[in-house]
Amino acid sequence: MPKRVLTGQIVSDKGDKTVVVNVERKVKHALYGKIIRRSKKYHAHDEGNEYKAGETVRIEETAPISKLKTWKVIERVDTHATPERADNA
Repeated sequence: MPKRVLTGQIVSDKGDKTVVVNVERKVKHALYGKIIRRSKKYHAHDEGNEYKAGETVRIEETAPISKLKTWKVIERVDTHATPERADNA
């Protein structure tokens, strides 16, 4: 079974080797059909304490590391990258 990978924003980096990642998803309301945002926080393992609050990261599901941690940080997502322009000349 493949490991789940989620993308979210770090909301806390206070714990040692731990970051709290807020993952947001959009779902359609069952009755009214409006698109609403749902969010959940995951405790993820950060071995080198290299990630800081406010960064966008990808996390991967792992075997349990502690009582709350079953995710680890894979990489930082570059949110400020500029897309390549395609000139139609």
